[in-house]
Amino acid sequence: MVTLSPELCARLSLPLKIGKLEVRSRVLQAPLSGVTDLVFRRLVRRYAPDSMMYTEMVNATGLHYVRELPQIMEVDPNERPISIQLFDCRPDFLAEAARMAVEEGADTVDINMGCPVNKITKNGGGSSLLRDPETAEEIVRAVVQSVDVPVTVKTRIGWTDREITILDFARRMENAGAKMITVHGRTRAQGYNGAARWEWIRRVKEILSIPVIANGDIFSVEAAVKCLEETGADGVMCSRGTMGYPFLVGEIDYFLKTGEERMSPTPISRLQCAREHLQALWEYKGDRGVRQARKHMTWYAKGFAGAADLRGQLSTIESVDQGLALIDRAIEVLYTLEESPVFSPLPQSEDLVAV
Repeated sequence: MVTLSPELCARLSLPLKIGKLEVRSRVLQAPLSGVTDLVFRRLVRRYAPDSMMYTEMVNATGLHYVRELPQIMEVDPNERPISIQLFDCRPDFLAEAARMAVEEGADTVDINMGCPVNKITKNGGGSSLLRDPETAEEIVRAVVQSVDVPVTVKTRIGWTDREITILDFARRMENAGAKMITVHGRTRAQGYNGAARWEWIRRVKEILSIPVIANGDIFSVEAAVKCLEETGADGVMCSRGTMGYPFLVGEIDYFLKTGEERMSPTPISRLQCAREHLQALWEYKGDRGVRQARKHMTWYAKGFAGAADLRGQLSTIESVDQGLALIDRAIEVLYTLEESPVFSPLPQSEDLVAV
């Protein structure tokens, strides 16, 4: 059974202050490329209305030359609080992109300095900035000077085990004007392998005055509480744990506020959520949304009889009708097998339809 210590309760009872912005939740939904679009964020926010959400990361160079907002940068005027995440290595391009982000409705602008993917790092963005702290400082200063919303940074603990530079790097980010830093407790070399090293996040928290958010291995309420206790962080950011499970941010947020655990959704409820997700992606993006939905659908199809076969079928769907039929058939089978002893349907609404 998960419990909250009095010390943790007291520490988390006040709003999270990011510069002049107050957020009524200590649980954040991470920016995930190809995942955290408008449709996904609406699903997460349904169960975590107070939490900070992040768009997928946006290429500042692309914005500079195309000067047309990509769909991944689109935000709903009603979704608050919302941050638009940018990446690049050019301070002037990032400053320009930040102004566009604020015009689009961003409550904060986040700079990605942690992405480990080669196509990002080879061009000087993402976690490669850990090896170029001077440029990282210039970026933060330029963006801070260009917008009137808080500027934040998301990064990792270092490039390799021999280059764990997060302490100096974090100080530089604060001195340059960042109002919050999120630290993923892995190096760039680790990617997503091995355990997140939360001890480095604690060390960052001990030397900074701005909020520090812990990221890495937050897959459950229990893990979130343990991380907050071990790191002293001001909040946690959920990443891969929300893929196929948009309930996680809300479950953690609810527990931190009430000390009570929500009942986990049944397999039928998860499939109903997958069905709604697929329908909404198709309405928002058309056939491209159906193709993007394939990975989401396979993430939902876990932990029940027949899940493996269903994943294989959902991974190749060509139309929304095909996907819906597969999910409906699986739900019918689950009812018959009574795999889900308690049927608790998710609330239905029209809030996932594109604006």
